[in-house]
Amino acid sequence: LNGQYLHNQGFRGKGIQIAVLDAGFWHVNEIEAFDTLRTTKRILGIRDFVDPKSDFYQQNSHGMSVLSCMGGNQPGKLIGTAPDASYYLFRSEDVGSEYLIEEDNWVAAAELADSLGVNVINSSLGYYSFDDSKMNHPFSDMNGKKTRVTKGANMAFQKGILVICSAG
Repeated sequence: LNGQYLHNQGFRGKGIQIAVLDAGFWHVNEIEAFDTLRTTKRILGIRDFVDPKSDFYQQNSHGMSVLSCMGGNQPGKLIGTAPDASYYLFRSEDVGSEYLIEEDNWVAAAELADSLGVNVINSSLGYYSFDDSKMNHPFSDMNGKKTRVTKGANMAFQKGILVICSAG
């Protein structure tokens, strides 16, 4: 990706707030690659929209992996694309099941991100097929306008938030 070129130009995420919406952030509170984020207090907040009583840092590892691509900083081993950015970590995805409520969780997380003034929402989540097939989105609804989560993403974008989603 030639990220070092951007870093050499001074683009390292300084002053940018990124909300990461994902399935979990396993051990982000302990992994060495996130030491800089923790010691400089650039993990600005966490919220679990799936189970608010859960042990936040014991959930799925996918969000941790995504965060490492952006905010990881272990010189000589790993430097993310935005190592100087600040982050909010929001768990909106329940990996144990797939129901429409996860789209509602995503929208609620995006609303919170908006209220906190984030610049970017990063979400490696996609919704079309559910455990109850009556909830599935038909292909005709996958047009960027009809589903709950795309309406939420479009609203965030209209408010000036850059929304980055996975291709999955």
